[in-house]
Parts: sequence; C-alpha cells; structure tokens
Amino acid sequence: MPAFTFTAIDAATGRETTGSLNSSSEGIAIAELKARGLCPIGVAPVGSTGKAASGVAHIRSPVVSVGQWNWRRRRAVGKRERMIFTRQLAALVSAGVPLVHALDLLARQERNPVWREVIAGLADGIRTGGTFARGMMSHPDVFDRLYVGMITAGESGGRIEVVLERLARHLEKNGRIESRVRSAMVYPIVIMVVAIAIVATLMILVVPRFERIFLDVLKGAPLPALTNAVLVASRLVQHHGLLILGAMALVWLGGRWMRRSAAGARASDWMILRLPVVGNLVLKTAVARFSRTLGTVLMSGVPMLQALHLARDACGNLILAESVEDVHRRVREGESVAQPLAASGVFPVMVAGMVEVGEETGALPAMLGHVADLYDEEVDNAVTSLTSLIEPVMIVLMAGVVGIIVIALFLPIIRIIQLMT
Repeated sequence: MPAFTFTAIDAATGRETTGSLNSSSEGIAIAELKARGLCPIGVAPVGSTGKAASGVAHIRSPVVSVGQWNWRRRRAVGKRERMIFTRQLAALVSAGVPLVHALDLLARQERNPVWREVIAGLADGIRTGGTFARGMMSHPDVFDRLYVGMITAGESGGRIEVVLERLARHLEKNGRIESRVRSAMVYPIVIMVVAIAIVATLMILVVPRFERIFLDVLKGAPLPALTNAVLVASRLVQHHGLLILGAMALVWLGGRWMRRSAAGARASDWMILRLPVVGNLVLKTAVARFSRTLGTVLMSGVPMLQALHLARDACGNLILAESVEDVHRRVREGESVAQPLAASGVFPVMVAGMVEVGEETGALPAMLGHVADLYDEEVDNAVTSLTSLIEPVMIVLMAGVVGIIVIALFLPIIRIIQLMT
C-alpha cells in the first residue's frame, strides 16, 4: 500500500504536525487525516520532491526564500489582482454559479496570461478530484497561509461562498488602509526629491562659479565662515558625489540584508515602533490588521489556536508577532485571549478590554471587527495629520537650506562692493 507524508494543522491545538500514513490514494489519505481531527495542508507520496502537486515542501513556512520564489508570478499577480479575483469569485459563487464554472469564467476573461494560468490550474485541480484549497497550496507565492486557511475552513464547513465574501471584504479593507498610507507618503517624497535636486544643482553648477569670482576679486582675502562651509560642501559634492551616493546605496542595501535575518528584522521593527510619530502609526496599523484578520478567520470557522497563528503572520511586525505567539501559548494552556493580550505590553489596553468584552458576550469576532474599524479610522486621521504637518516642515527645510546657500554667496559680494567703494 502506498505511503504518504503529510503536513496538517491539529484542529484541537492549532499546532502544525507532520507524519506519514499508508493509504491506497492521496484522496483517501486526506479523508483519513480529516477523520483524525487534522486539517491537511499538504500530502505527497513518500520520496516525492518538494514540487509535488500538493506542495508540501512549499507550505511548511510562510517565508519563501529568494531561490524558491517565482519572481515572474509575483510581479504579475499582485495584491490588487488577488483582491479583484476574490471579489468576483465571491459574487459568482454567491449567485449560485458552481465553483469550477466560476473559475473557468474568470480565467477566460483574464487578460494577464500568468494570472489566467493560475486560475485555470485551480479549476483543473478541482475537476481532477482535488479541493480548492489544495490547488492554492501549489501557488504559495500568490495565496498566503491566511488565504488558504480560510478557504480550507470554508470547504470543511460547506460555506465557501460565505468565506469568500468575508475574505473579499478583508482584502478590500486592508487594501484601502495601505493605499491611504502610500498616498500620504507621495507628497513628502516628491518634495524631498525636488529639494535634493535643487541643492545638488546649486552645489555643482552655481557655487563653483561664485568661488572663482571670489578668488579673482578678493585675491585670497579671508571669506566669511558660512561661505567657507558652503564652498567645502560644494567641493565635497563635486569630487565625491558618486561616493556619497554609493555609501547611501550600501546603507540601504545593508538595511535590506539585515532584515533577512530574524534578529535584524526584530531590531528594525523594535526601532520603528519607538520612533516618535511613525511608531504610533505603525502600531495602530498592525493592531488593525491583527484584529481584522483574527475576527475574519474566527467568523469563517477557523479554530482559535489556528486563527491566532494566521493573525500572527498578518501582523507585519515581529514584535507584535512575538506577543501573539505568547498569546497562542497561553491560550493553549487554558487562559483567555484578553489576559495575555493585556500582559503583553505591546497591544493597547483598550484592545484587551474590548476583546475581554467580546469573550464574555460570545461575540469576539464582531468585537474584533469593531476594534479594526476603530483603529483604521485612527490611522486615517493620523495619516491626514501627519501629511498636513510634513508639508510645511519640508517646505521650510527646503527654503532654509536654499536660503543659507544664497546668504553664504552674497556675504562676499557685499564685501566686494565695500572694497570697490
């Protein structure tokens, strides 16, 4: 009898488990796992490669290494494409269209060839006896663990149309908040680029001409300290500009490289949370994402412990993710969710209080949704306030730098006029 290896989530504990079993076919093996109270997320014959149809080797971790990543598919299928797909699929399935036919329809109308191939593959997988979730597992670069976990819960409970609707709303709300944050950063970045371009032009083209005039007219007479400082900065930019740009690029690449390690990413996230204004904004965004994710997956029928794992992966900040992992451990030991949240020291007290009310009233998913909406609104207000504050500050800084350069160049001109009179 063929042997299969499997990776599954224990519905009782929410922990990931691996093992092997003997079964006549992969479908029967999956059925046996479900009968044991396990939620299979990967099944493959013993001795198969990591590229088996069910993708066991690809889904053991939410992080995919650069060598394993399908860059072509990642570029072609972004968050917006996935959000639109989920919304359209939810509408079709809710209208009574069979899942396979809905996928075929979306594949035919899709213009992106890579995305069309993915959708058609999902439909083919269902036609050959697989499940929707198993088809998604073979595309870990498109569908993350949260997406697959919710679809798995929906299929297990026979509520795929409800889960798709909730997943579509979840993606749309997350997309809106991310779009607001990105839009708020566009103006300051444009102002900064313009300011750097203006200062570089003055330092490379204008200041050297004034320096030659000063040398010819003043004949080595001492220049004001401010003028000397500007001239030194101009020479530095002229002769070492490429070196400065290279050093800045190395610092940026070093930061990216540092975030590849767990310690580096943790240190970076810790520093971000302690920035004066940005840290509070990042914290509120992460709390909103955690609350909405946890509420959505609980409402979709995912067990609490597994839901905490999915919400942990959606935090986007390692400090909060570690706190959620501690919550998961203490809930597994029998505590409520609110107690470890309050003791974490990271999550706001108000969040723990609302979670406690939700647990006592039996309406935790709905209460988490209210928390997410509240923090989304706070993030929106904070972004608006930050944008209105950054605009005048950037303009004043740009005007100050240009003004200092102009004053430094005019001080020797005043001395030249005095000498001439």
